Amino acid sequence: MSEHTDGVDGAEAAAAAAAAAAARGEAAAGGPAAEPVNPAGDGRAAAAGPAAETGLAAGTGLAAGTGLAAETGRTGAGRTGTGRTEGAGAGRTEGAGAGRTEGAATGPAPAGGAAAPGGPRPGTPAAAATVGPGPGVPAAAPVAAGPGTPPGVSGTPVEAAAWQAWQEQQRRYAAARAKAAEPAAWVLLVRPAEAAPIRTATLVAALAAGLAAALLLGDGLGLGLLLAVVPAVVAAYIAARAARRTARPWTVVWAIGCLALLAVPALRDAAWPATLAILSAILLGALALHGSRTWPGVLLSPLGFFAAAVSGAGWAWTGLRSRNGVSKDRWLPVAKAAVVAVVLLVLFGTLFASADAAFADLLGDLTPDISVGDGPVRTLLFLLGTLLALAAARAAAAPLRWDRIEVAPGKPRSRVEWALPLIVLNLLFAGFNAVQLAVLFGGYDKVLASTGLTYAEYAKQGFWQLLWATLLTLAVIAFALRWAPRSGAGDRRFVRIVLGVLGALTLIVVASALRRMDLYVDAYGLTRLRVSVAAMELWLGLVIVLIMAAGVFGARWLPRAVAGSAAAAVLAFGLLSPDGMVAERNVARFEADGKIDMAYFQSLSADAVPALDKLPEPRRSCALRGISDEISRAGEVPWYAMSLGEYRARQILRERPVTAPYEVCSRLGVFADRSDL
Repeated sequence: MSEHTDGVDGAEAAAAAAAAAAARGEAAAGGPAAEPVNPAGDGRAAAAGPAAETGLAAGTGLAAGTGLAAETGRTGAGRTGTGRTEGAGAGRTEGAGAGRTEGAATGPAPAGGAAAPGGPRPGTPAAAATVGPGPGVPAAAPVAAGPGTPPGVSGTPVEAAAWQAWQEQQRRYAAARAKAAEPAAWVLLVRPAEAAPIRTATLVAALAAGLAAALLLGDGLGLGLLLAVVPAVVAAYIAARAARRTARPWTVVWAIGCLALLAVPALRDAAWPATLAILSAILLGALALHGSRTWPGVLLSPLGFFAAAVSGAGWAWTGLRSRNGVSKDRWLPVAKAAVVAVVLLVLFGTLFASADAAFADLLGDLTPDISVGDGPVRTLLFLLGTLLALAAARAAAAPLRWDRIEVAPGKPRSRVEWALPLIVLNLLFAGFNAVQLAVLFGGYDKVLASTGLTYAEYAKQGFWQLLWATLLTLAVIAFALRWAPRSGAGDRRFVRIVLGVLGALTLIVVASALRRMDLYVDAYGLTRLRVSVAAMELWLGLVIVLIMAAGVFGARWLPRAVAGSAAAAVLAFGLLSPDGMVAERNVARFEADGKIDMAYFQSLSADAVPALDKLPEPRRSCALRGISDEISRAGEVPWYAMSLGEYRARQILRERPVTAPYEVCSRLGVFADRSDL
């Protein structure tokens, strides 16, 4: 009887402790008190119990103080069940994250930790029976739970420290995830403003650009590229006006330069100057749309097309969805009129074409030749053209602000630390230029005799080294400006003098390099590579002049001036027809000394035909053999895919076709291997 009474008293004490734990959980969580223990007696914690209130996961291994099996302290006649469960580790829940405390709510436990009468309740695993400490082993006194200890944690120092460590780890994880989700600072800096809703005229212009690309670019570039870009320019203009952006002088210059560069593929048949022109047109178009003025803006503006392409598609889709509720009275008459116009054009055009052969030929030349097999390519061109037009319009409406990116200057150096290496470099340049001037004014024979090089070897060997010297000088000037002393007006004047001298000496190096290339061309003839690097050397010299001018008049205009000079050089390069220049120079060399490289002409484009047509037979026919074969393989090309150079070449070859046989051309070296260097 006494034993039973002690057990009841212990159960009552355990219930009181559980109620106190629930009260503490309510105070910590700021919510209602915990629900009673699951009446089913299967050991599962109630859904709204203190363990749930405090965020204590079932898999933490700590018994939630929700049942009589939890450690509750001493009773009048002894200790209740120890609150620790058998199974997966003493005092921890069975199974990782199983969410059940074994032996919870199984009824009052007898004193001494013995099992409840009758064994475990039906439906409860046998291993869930609670056990007390072994005989002679004193029960560990509980440690009072601190203010930061969650309900359900016994409050021992080890468990409280583990809980606090887990909470700190979760806070660090949350902070790391939040930081990773945040965009970079420069992304927030250049983010554009919210674009106004897309206008119907912009959508129509973008669709027109896609349609023009599908119809005109399937057979080649030529004039069709320029015609396909014009609707995209119109779409960008309408979007810019809707955003209330005004055209500045530099914007107009970039736009005109972009269209002029896109005219190069319509004029020249050679692919390599046309490719350079298209890339330069992309740069100028990006500058026109973004209005960049600084070095980061000039260099990064073309990347804005990628972001504008993604946002432009969503922008157009949002505009289309917003027009779902537009009344039919607004668009139905326009659609009907367009359908009627197409029907009338097809009907009467067919009648007129069948009535007159000349009109039929003209109509056939003007309309694109579209077949079913070209469907996938045409569809892709339509999508690409529409997407690029939307990207241009989106960039015009809300451009990325690349100019907000600021490049911090380097730490200024003292005059001695900064100027000593540059002064030594200036002395080296001065000595080299003195030798070059001596050689330039008649000392070639002495130099060749002392070096053992031939005339052409001396010229070839020197040009490439001088080209690299020019490039490295530009890099030296850039780094020198970054770390230049700038404490006052005296420092700025000193920097201008030192770098001005270096720039002037570099211009002499540029002149020497160009002179060496001229000597090399006289010995071996002109090639594409030689004319390209000579043009690049000229542009580098122009950049040095611009840098020297910036040191006198200020450098705010320098990034745009360098970009404009590069585009102007590419435009001039394309308009001068490098393949035509190569052919003319080699024909003139043949007329002067009878030397000519027939094999090299086979790789030239149709731009070289007018110059090669001046050669006497059979060399003329052999020189034009490769170009004639290429044009014959191409077959008939529509007007919008043909360049002016190819048109002139077809006319010349139609009037005076190639007549020399294979054997004759073989003897002249047409099929020999050669190097472009």
